[in-house]
Amino acid sequence: MQSDDTHPKISGIALDMDGLLFDTEKLYWDVGDTVLQRRGFRFSHELQQKMMGRVGTQALQQMVDHHGLGETAESLLVESNELYGERILQGVDPMPGLEEWIEMLIQSEIPFGLATSSQRKFVDVIFKSISWRKNLAFMLTGDDVQNGKPHPEMYLTAAARLGVEPASMLVLEDSGNGCAAAVAAGTYAVAVPSEHTRGQNFSGAKLVAESLLDPRLHALLR
Repeated sequence: MQSDDTHPKISGIALDMDGLLFDTEKLYWDVGDTVLQRRGFRFSHELQQKMMGRVGTQALQQMVDHHGLGETAESLLVESNELYGERILQGVDPMPGLEEWIEMLIQSEIPFGLATSSQRKFVDVIFKSISWRKNLAFMLTGDDVQNGKPHPEMYLTAAARLGVEPASMLVLEDSGNGCAAAVAAGTYAVAVPSEHTRGQNFSGAKLVAESLLDPRLHALLR
């Protein structure tokens, strides 16, 4: 998909985290697969797509429903949190082009912030040693919204935090659910799929970028 020939003046930027800034999706896959193997099942791309972008028990309810598990989403969340918490302590890898992209954002002087479905306690661990955390205009997590993606609440809240109209806010997302949330909020939605999400539906996105290094993405800052 090509970008529009024209685009509105970008007044603010909201960034997803998992799979866009940091390669955490492989950790979520490992956690999901471990939880399900204990119950005689395996994690799958179909289930991953259903869970992506949803917050807390809303995500785990997808697992319960998908496999007809006789347990609550709350109990699975506790188990998953314990496993994920252990894994992120070992560190997470940045996605390709992250350093260059953040440097461009800082130089552009366009305010930007984080809009992730992850729980704040995990976001704090990941960002503990990130030097550009101080440059974030806001940090929204799954703890700050009632409705997870694909509901537009996250990005409507992000626009309000920035004090800009949604149409002038650039949103970068790697998942179909996240992109749907950005589109529903009326933002300038751009998809940057990872290896885990390339086959997902990005209907409504103004651009599907190859990576954070895509020059078409960089051109939106000019």
